[in-house]
Amino acid sequence: NIMKTVSGLFLEVAEEIAKDYPQIEFNSLIVDNTCMQLVMNPQQFDIIVTTNLFGDIISDLCAGLVGGLGMAPGANIGRDSAIFEAVHGSAPDIAGKKIANPTALVLAAALMLEHLNMHDKALKIRQAIRAVLNDKDRLTGDLGGSAKTVEFTDAIIERL
Repeated sequence: NIMKTVSGLFLEVAEEIAKDYPQIEFNSLIVDNTCMQLVMNPQQFDIIVTTNLFGDIISDLCAGLVGGLGMAPGANIGRDSAIFEAVHGSAPDIAGKKIANPTALVLAAALMLEHLNMHDKALKIRQAIRAVLNDKDRLTGDLGGSAKTVEFTDAIIERL
């Protein structure tokens, strides 16, 4: 509602494209209300399509809902290519300290496998991560543990 020119054009194009897919429910929300709805009732959303600026803000909010940026994978999927990443980027504040939580990057690999229709392999990765998180024996500092990145990663690998 504040950026009427940019957001208005985006919404106008989205509404036009939505007409080509009547089987998919389409709703428009203002970004501040979207953030509130995500906190109060996140399960109401399957997919959010938005601009880069709002998407970056919303994705960080969603990362907070699942334990922080260290837990959030990202996927940028186009018609001819796809990129999978950890939402947190390079995390320069902890670079070289061997304390990074690798979950987001490993989950990004699972997203890539799903994109490649290797659902069984993606599921095994997700189950291994879930087991490590549930067992709590080698969690990184952001998750309340003291394990180094390699120790947490080894725990995932052992459970594969």
